[in-house]
Amino acid sequence: MSNNDIIVSLDIGTSKVRAIIGEVVNGTINIIGVGSAESEGIRKGAIVDIDQTVHSIRSAVDHAERMVGVQISEVYVGISGNHIALQSSHGVVAVSNEDREIGEEDIDRVIQAARVIALPPEREIIGVVPKQYLVDGQEGINDPRGMIGVRLEVEATIITGAKTGIHNLIRVVEKSELKVAGLILMSLASGQLALSKDEKAVGTVLVDVGAGAATIAVFEQGNLIATSTIQIGGEYISNDISIGLRTQLEIAEKIKLKYGCASVEDSAPDQMFKVTRMGSNVEKEFSQVDLANIIEPRVEEIFQMIRAEVHRLGYGDLAGGYVLTGGTVCMPGVLSIAQAELATSVRIAVPDFIGVRDPSYTSGVGIIQFVSKYMKNRNSGFTKKVAPKAATKKSSESTKPGLMERVKSFFSEFI
Repeated sequence: MSNNDIIVSLDIGTSKVRAIIGEVVNGTINIIGVGSAESEGIRKGAIVDIDQTVHSIRSAVDHAERMVGVQISEVYVGISGNHIALQSSHGVVAVSNEDREIGEEDIDRVIQAARVIALPPEREIIGVVPKQYLVDGQEGINDPRGMIGVRLEVEATIITGAKTGIHNLIRVVEKSELKVAGLILMSLASGQLALSKDEKAVGTVLVDVGAGAATIAVFEQGNLIATSTIQIGGEYISNDISIGLRTQLEIAEKIKLKYGCASVEDSAPDQMFKVTRMGSNVEKEFSQVDLANIIEPRVEEIFQMIRAEVHRLGYGDLAGGYVLTGGTVCMPGVLSIAQAELATSVRIAVPDFIGVRDPSYTSGVGIIQFVSKYMKNRNSGFTKKVAPKAATKKSSESTKPGLMERVKSFFSEFI
């Protein structure tokens, strides 16, 4: 099994860190290893303690390694957060070949031309996503390779992020003795997996409801056109349960996962459980209906905030409705509440791969599918052969400038 056949994604979330190993065989993806660890050092999707985050990453990666019996040394890392921004750009170049046939080099040059934009010093380009190419004024071209023309243009979306967030993310992965093969915007990766071509074309809102935040991504005419993050998620439901049942947050989280139901109507009055009250050893019995009475108002509020944010972005009435993913939407009753609050068609996206059939794995599996799609279009691929983990400190330091350049040019080279 060569390294070129293996893609490893790393999804660093507020509640869990997940490492997923995908093997690409003749263009088909098989998920062969999954590692998961409790997320320490992350608050609302942002890194607040590097050492704790490194420990969580190492635990997840070790778990995945043991499952498959391979050593992971290079990963594609998902990035998200409210610091991510999109802006449109336009690039123009003259076709360089004498016979005027557009080649790989011309596409690389026009993408680089689109990257030339004014940016504040605290921001950095994560990637460039072409929306369409134009050859001598002809619009709507997805792939101009092999076409004849004099002037090549691209209309692209530039993805930017805060330097602090980007560099801290790369730092924790490097401190975990892993090499960053590329940063992938999680909204793009999830959209690759969760949305059909038609849904992207007519206009659909993809919402990833995690533990610490809900990430909204709007797709229309086949492209990601807007993204936003609201700082509310599954953690808030656990906090409400902790206060409502007067128990520790850790116990509240376990109760939510085992007995939680988002809809009072769908909950079972005969489903009983005992809870140790805070400040005493006394146990009190509650029913699933009691729990649903705490959870339902918070879930309604989450979807009210999501709907308000989508309307604020100006995309409140898209034909494709909403597609939900993320760990929080696994709870029974969430879909019916979402349909009532969003007042449009809503479905939950689940990866169709053995071992990861759960909405919380959508981003991680999406990264693998995203990378494999663009690897497939290149003869060489771009999962590099990697050095052994036991590299010296000196050699790892010498590779850092190259790493940053590679991350910065990731999308421009491979999309």
